[in-house]
Amino acid sequence: MPREPGCRGCSPPAALVLLLLLPPPSPLTLLRCARALAVTIVAEDAKEKAEQPVLQKFERSGKSSEVKLELKEIVFVIQSQSNYFHSKRAEDLKQNILNQAADLGKELPRVLLIHQMDRHEGAWTILPLIPDFSATYGRNSSWIFFCEEDTRIQILKLLETLGRFDKSKEWFLGKALYDEESTIIHHYAFAENPTVFKFPDFAAGWALSLPLVNKLAKRLKSEPLKSDFTIDLKHEIALYIWHKGNGPHLTTVPEFCTDNMDSFKAGHCATMFNIFLPLCGDPVKEEDVFVAVKTCQKFHGDRIPIVKQTWENEATLIEYYSDYAETSIPTVDLGIPNTDRGHCGKTFAILERFLNSSSSKTPWLVIVDDDTLISISRLRKLLSCYDPSEPVFLGERYGYGLGTGGYSYITGGGGLLCKGLSVGLDGRWFLIQIDHCRQIFPVMFETLGFSMGMVFSRTAVQKLLASKCRCYSTDAPDDMVLGMCFSGLGIPITHSPLFHQARPMDYPKDYLSHQIPISFHKHWNIDPVKVYFTWLAPNTEDSLNGKKHRHPKEDL
Repeated sequence: MPREPGCRGCSPPAALVLLLLLPPPSPLTLLRCARALAVTIVAEDAKEKAEQPVLQKFERSGKSSEVKLELKEIVFVIQSQSNYFHSKRAEDLKQNILNQAADLGKELPRVLLIHQMDRHEGAWTILPLIPDFSATYGRNSSWIFFCEEDTRIQILKLLETLGRFDKSKEWFLGKALYDEESTIIHHYAFAENPTVFKFPDFAAGWALSLPLVNKLAKRLKSEPLKSDFTIDLKHEIALYIWHKGNGPHLTTVPEFCTDNMDSFKAGHCATMFNIFLPLCGDPVKEEDVFVAVKTCQKFHGDRIPIVKQTWENEATLIEYYSDYAETSIPTVDLGIPNTDRGHCGKTFAILERFLNSSSSKTPWLVIVDDDTLISISRLRKLLSCYDPSEPVFLGERYGYGLGTGGYSYITGGGGLLCKGLSVGLDGRWFLIQIDHCRQIFPVMFETLGFSMGMVFSRTAVQKLLASKCRCYSTDAPDDMVLGMCFSGLGIPITHSPLFHQARPMDYPKDYLSHQIPISFHKHWNIDPVKVYFTWLAPNTEDSLNGKKHRHPKEDL
């Protein structure tokens, strides 16, 4: 292949060695090496795809001669959570599936809830459960069908859809998502052409044939899961199954849909999705939510004015916590110096202040960064579905080392900074030491601390601070320390996909099309005021629910 000028004449494998062993290269050199590696991988992938169409067409010839599939051959797995609100919705979906089966006179299928299978912290990441699925269902079932608690399934249509595929083959089925541009969420994977890699939209449901499940189980037995981060599960599962070209790509299934039940497409779809903002009675009162904004003096002049122009007026109780007291904002100096990495010391100081200084009647605490864009009005609706007398820790869930007994955490700032910058191309990973990050990616380094909102019930804060779990250093990653603490206390993380670690443009259009988001994060290369009024302002909810909005890639 042509070699990129300035890449020291390196082939892609040698490029990895150079990245790891040589002194920090210049930004231009590093990007050229990365581009050379990406071109090779994409070219190999395109070659592989070119060899597959005839075979795939033959394997799917069942369209004209459908394979008979019995409902008992499908194992339904609902990606549920232990919190009562979520477990109840999952139980309702399970009952709906069983009722449909009974009405059809079918033998009742097996319907499993992930949180009830949770023998260890990482069950929600699916892959640790694959060996059990293989051992239990590998001989007498044909499909494992996964779905979310708000997925709606038309059983007859699902049977018809899955029956088109040869169940003796390895299949990975779903509604395809893809990145239009390489994104930090996926570690800039497939940087040269991110559209080539497809991953499933969990909301539409996704399916694995048992031959593929059995193959994955054998691989997991011989190659145990690495102790690594889980950030975007749907993308990471697709990467694992693809296995650098040794496994199947996602096959797009048009009948797996995320449209509302009343959509004109309903008759065509085997699955659909409830598009709504959860509301369980009246929204919680404005004075029942205390908002803590983490900032520092260097951002008082550019980020705080954005907060004041956008969502500050939605918050009745709000304080800005900084390393410098400025009365014009005003900010509160907690006596914790600002750090370039994690903010554990500052976060725990906020928790202490909330418990000891704020009104004892305030049941909810929200901690955000100064570059978070959030809808407090939508958050108040969401919180109506949770009981503040229980220990609730809510936000966007990540994981660390879950394949080897790690823990989950709500992403809230700086978690990756203390470990090094992970950069990936097509699933091929390498690490750049943290001391070199500022030299190589100075802008990226400043934007890597994700914080789109961590929500605590007062009871959760009380239980946390009553324990002995604390920061091991002031600049430790606060989100990961909190995850370890709550895991040790046996308090589960509650995940909501409505919190977002990045900007709207960093997500696939189809993924955001069935959401009413609560938050986004980062001001980098966008107009944050316009993003707020396009996606999050109170008067935008109806248009989002009706899908009348355009994607920010078109507007911003």
